[in-house]
Amino acid sequence: MKHAVDLRFDALTTPERLALLESCEEIRRVLSAVEHPLVNELAEQADGTELGGKLAPALANRLRISRAEASRRIHEAADLGERRALNGEPLPPVLPANAEAQRSGELGPGHVAVIRGFFHRLPDFVDIETRAKAEAQLARLAGEHRPDELAKLADKLTDCLNPDGDFTDVDRAKRRGIVLGKQDIDGMSAISGYLTPEARATIDAVFAKLAAPGMCNSADDEPCVTGTPSQAAIQGDTRSLGQRNHDALLAAARALLASGALGQHNGLPASIIVTTTLQELEAGAGKALTGGGTLLAMSDVIRLANHAHH
Repeated sequence: MKHAVDLRFDALTTPERLALLESCEEIRRVLSAVEHPLVNELAEQADGTELGGKLAPALANRLRISRAEASRRIHEAADLGERRALNGEPLPPVLPANAEAQRSGELGPGHVAVIRGFFHRLPDFVDIETRAKAEAQLARLAGEHRPDELAKLADKLTDCLNPDGDFTDVDRAKRRGIVLGKQDIDGMSAISGYLTPEARATIDAVFAKLAAPGMCNSADDEPCVTGTPSQAAIQGDTRSLGQRNHDALLAAARALLASGALGQHNGLPASIIVTTTLQELEAGAGKALTGGGTLLAMSDVIRLANHAHH
């Protein structure tokens, strides 16, 4: 490895540099295939005492990678690495064509993510033979296209296999989920995920009321959260649709907490529990910590404290 990083490429032409980068990319992709059996064997044989916990955080700590990246490698290894039956008999990978393409250096993590996502969305009624043909076709296409191009081709293939869009409740239930990302340096958190049609219809109805112009505007001295906002509040609302949706969700969640309908959690009424010091509170500076592990700026704490139990 040391000799490789000491190499110089000043004498190479542009085509030669591009060819060398292509070779490096192939090696990088093949290394993933080398890692799969190691990861799978750890998943099957190593216990929590040896690892110091679960596999994902153990890999993250040992390899100094994020937990998300460690989890991605574990799931990729489960689908593209060799498996063993309960009796120890070797089994082929779940995605054999993709495993072979990866071993040849033809597809990378981006391609694998697209293909795994394709099968995650595929309805249950698609038979095994059709799935195998689709997997082989996507593996071939991955060797010819970038991941973003492959994603469009995978969508077309999905339409071919399910032209009527007949997804069952089970199919949709597999995809449902909302994920709150880690707090950024400014305290903001990204949100992503998929809503079932029922959840979407419900939120649409809530947003139609609470996210309308003039409603739940945090910039107003007394935001309108019920009834109809005044014409002045509507005309003075400069928020984007996304900002109105955010404020509507906050207002709906706050109203639910205030209603007391959630009952108790861990022996206490369901509420936002904030911990800070008297010194920071009096100074109006610093950050507080909620029971859920969220950091709150002191300005947010003071705003919440206006209608709180101290």
